[in-house]
Amino acid sequence: MKLIDQLRARVAKWPYALLSVMAAVAAFGLYTSMYAFRKAFAAGTFTGQQYLHIDYKVWLVITQVIGYTFSKFYGIRFIAEVNSKNRARYILTLIGIAWLALLAFAVVPAPYNIVFLFINGFPLGLIWGLVFGYLEGRRSTEFMAAVLSISLIFASGFVKTVGRTLLTVFHVNEYHMPFLTGAIFVLPLLLFVFCMELMPAPTAEDKQQRAERSPMNAAERKQFLMRFLPGIILTIIIYVLLTIMRDVRDNFEVEIWADLGVKSNSIYTNIDSIISVIVLVAMSLLILVKKNLKAFSIIHLLIIGGCVLVGVSTMLFTLKLISSVSWMTMAGLGLYLGYVPYNAIFFERMIATFNYRSNVGFIMYVADSMGYLGSVSILLVKELGRPNISWGNFFKEGVMIVAVVGGICGVLSLLYFLQSAGGSNSKLKSQNSKKNDPETDDLITSLT
Repeated sequence: MKLIDQLRARVAKWPYALLSVMAAVAAFGLYTSMYAFRKAFAAGTFTGQQYLHIDYKVWLVITQVIGYTFSKFYGIRFIAEVNSKNRARYILTLIGIAWLALLAFAVVPAPYNIVFLFINGFPLGLIWGLVFGYLEGRRSTEFMAAVLSISLIFASGFVKTVGRTLLTVFHVNEYHMPFLTGAIFVLPLLLFVFCMELMPAPTAEDKQQRAERSPMNAAERKQFLMRFLPGIILTIIIYVLLTIMRDVRDNFEVEIWADLGVKSNSIYTNIDSIISVIVLVAMSLLILVKKNLKAFSIIHLLIIGGCVLVGVSTMLFTLKLISSVSWMTMAGLGLYLGYVPYNAIFFERMIATFNYRSNVGFIMYVADSMGYLGSVSILLVKELGRPNISWGNFFKEGVMIVAVVGGICGVLSLLYFLQSAGGSNSKLKSQNSKKNDPETDDLITSLT
């Protein structure tokens, strides 16, 4: 620990930009490595097996998502209260448990090995909050979080490509493939965790611009929810829809592409790389917006724009005006333009806008718990209520719901938070406790 403290003190003297780049790359690498333990099984098809009239792979997805969902509910308290000194130990322990679960999945015969996907999913659901804890509350959080969140797009396709390569080139057994894919990423995981541990605490200027971040007890968590309840409800509705369709795309991308007649092993990485670059640029540019309310409003517009893009691209594809590849690229881009901000900067700028002493992890896990509960519920409804619909058609129908309902809720959320911010500023002005920001007043006036 003394060596880590000494190295951290040296890193703290680096130029702020260099430190931010190092942290961003390490966070991206760490979460990408985690994905190897979570999503590699999705590269397999596990065809020809059904239990209780549900495909075996669907059971695997549902079971893992249930574990992930339980983890998100547990994480509401765990992540909100976690001590920063324990982050690295928690990350390595949790991923280690998930890896051992994949080993058990490989050696225990089906269908009894399904339970190990639950054991795999539960610890991995806590990793995002632990990783983001290193990054939040800093002047460069947008940039670092944007790079981290790109792993949500890139890692999925990349891990599937690695998994498919093991299956088709090296002829690895389908059941052993997830464990072996994880093994490839063990050393990178250790390296990136070490790099994250070198991150110094936020500076005084960070705290001044972004509000101090701290653990939250039960009373503080309740107070936070009540303070922003209408906006949080609208946010959760959008996030649940985005999570459901992003999860369907993530878990059944192989099947969706097959429905579209595309079976290339590289299509996942190729399309997701394009989406990753576009979303990374859009998210990173927000670091240039210093005014928190203005940035928070732009984030809303990105989410609304993502919903519109999903709907327009799906209509064009249905009318046969664009190709299947163009549709999947545009629909995927729209989903992630909406989904990534919630995982990166939405709550970061929300807390900074209202100068509320709290932490992103708590409210993110509230949203995540609802999102994954919705995801597993929809999977069950699909398999039990509409078992004959293909994943391609199910995805197409689902994203249209995202476009309409998500777009409307996005607009209402923007109006609520602008009104709430206006009320807060009026109260502060009357109390003469803070100097009012004329740009904030102009923004509220123009948008409301």
